[in-house]
Amino acid sequence: MVQLSNPSARQPKVVVIGAGIGGLTAAALLAHRDYAVKVFDQAIVPGGCASTFKRRGFTFDVGATQVAGLEPGGIHHQIFTKLGLELPEATPCDPACAVFLPGETEPIRVWREAERWQAERQRQFPGSEPFWRFMAALFRYSWRFQQRDPVLPPRSVWDLWQLVSAVRPDTLLTLPYILSTVGQVLRGYQLRDRRLKTFLDLQLKLYSQVNADQTALLYAATALGVSQAPQGLSHLQGSMQALSDRLTQALQRDGGELKMRHTVEKVCLEDNRPRRVQVQDQKTGDRWWEPADHVIANVTVQNLMQLLGSQAPKGYAQRVEKLPPASGAFVIYLGVEAAAIPADCPPHLQFLYDYDGPIGENNSLFVSVSRPSDGRAPEGKATVIASSFTDPQRWWQAEDYEAMKADYTQTAIARLGQYFDLRPEHIVHSEAATPRTFAKFTGRDRGIVGGIGQRLSDFGPFGFATRTPIPHLWLVGDSTHPGEGTAGVSYSAQTVVRQIEAG
Repeated sequence: MVQLSNPSARQPKVVVIGAGIGGLTAAALLAHRDYAVKVFDQAIVPGGCASTFKRRGFTFDVGATQVAGLEPGGIHHQIFTKLGLELPEATPCDPACAVFLPGETEPIRVWREAERWQAERQRQFPGSEPFWRFMAALFRYSWRFQQRDPVLPPRSVWDLWQLVSAVRPDTLLTLPYILSTVGQVLRGYQLRDRRLKTFLDLQLKLYSQVNADQTALLYAATALGVSQAPQGLSHLQGSMQALSDRLTQALQRDGGELKMRHTVEKVCLEDNRPRRVQVQDQKTGDRWWEPADHVIANVTVQNLMQLLGSQAPKGYAQRVEKLPPASGAFVIYLGVEAAAIPADCPPHLQFLYDYDGPIGENNSLFVSVSRPSDGRAPEGKATVIASSFTDPQRWWQAEDYEAMKADYTQTAIARLGQYFDLRPEHIVHSEAATPRTFAKFTGRDRGIVGGIGQRLSDFGPFGFATRTPIPHLWLVGDSTHPGEGTAGVSYSAQTVVRQIEAG
C-alpha cells in the first residue's frame, strides 16, 4: 500500500527526480539556500550520463568525457564559487578534437588558441575564412548575451524581463539569423567544399544531434566557438565523477538528501500543481508518496510525459510526441596496454570512415583516450572509449540482440585498429553499451542520448522551457536550453533555481 511519508519541518520542500549533473546542481544550489531538498535516482551512482564505472582497475566515463565552463566566469566556475567548492583538477584539451576524414592520415586539429586554430582551418579549408570570421562574430554576440543570464524560452512575465534585460545592441545583430541554419550560410558564402561540410557535419552532430543543414546557426556558433580560449574544453583528473561527487558533497553538507536506487514512478497533481511523487525503494520494494512544493525533473521530456501520464497538458504532450526521433549511442569501452596508443595521441578524436555512409552506426566514431597518470587506468595502461550514434529502435527491435551487439563491437574494434594497435594481447578489457544499456542504467527513455536536436524548431527561443505548463513543475537537463553537455545542463539548473527564488 502507498503511504504518505512524514513531512519535513523545513520549507519549502523540493523533490528532484534524477541525480544527473543538472539535478544535482539544482539540488545543491537550493539546499544552499535552505530549501528542504530530496533527490531520488534509480541508478547506483550519481552523475547520470556523466558518471563512471570501474572494471579491472580501469575507470570508464559512461558518456560525457570532456567539460566546458571551468574557466573564470564559466558556468561550473560560477556554481562551484556559489557553493564554496573547489573546482576539480583538470587539464585543457588542446586540441579539443582531432578529426580524421575518410582516407586521410593527417587530422584536422581544433586548437584552443584562436590564432593556431585560424591557421589550421585556413590550411585545411582554403577560401573559407569569411565564413569562420562570421561565425566567430556571432559567437561573441551570443556568448555575451548568454553571460547576462537570459531565460529562454520565456514562459512568464519574469522570464521575459530577464530575457529583455540581457539584450544589448550587439545582441540585435544576431536577430536576422535566428531562422538560419549553418547549411544556408555555407551556401550564401558559396562554400561547396565537401571536406568542410563533412567536418562541420561531424562536429555539429556531437553538439546539436543534427548535421549542418539542420543545425540552427546561432546554436552552432556557440558550439563551434566554445572550444577556443578564453573558454575551452577540459579533461578532468580522475574521471567525470569528480563533478557529481563535489555537488553531492555540497548537497549533503547543506542538509539535502540523495537517495540512489530509488525510482520515482509518478508525479501527482492537485489543483494543477505537483503535490507529491510516488517513490519506490529498489532494495526493499517499498512505495510511498513524498510530499513536495516544487518538483524538478532532471529527465528527458519524454520521461516527463511518462511521469505525468494522463495528467500531462494535452498540447505539451502532443508537441513531445511530434518530436523527430532522437539518437541513441553504441559505446565500446576498452582497457588497453599503453603500447596500443600512438605517440602524441590527442585526448579526443573523431573518425569518419566513408563519405557515403551515415554519421553513426560505426561509420563514425568519437573517441576519448585517457592520459598517463590521469587516474583512469593503472600504470602502463590506458582507456579508450569510442561512441557512435545509432537508431535506438534497431536495438529494441533486434531479433538477436546479443549477436547484433557482438557484430557492432567487432566492427568498432576493427575500425579503431586502423589508428590504435589493438592486437589481442594489447586489449585487457572490453565491453559495450547500447541504447538498451543506457535505458537500464540511466533510465532515459529508450536509452536516447544528447537531448533534443538543435533544429530551428527546437533550439533556444523555440525549444522546451525549464518552466513547464504546470506551475512548480520544472524541467532541467538536455531537453531544455542551452542543450547537452555538463555546462548546458548546469545552466538550465541555475535558471530553475533563479525562477523558484523569484516566486
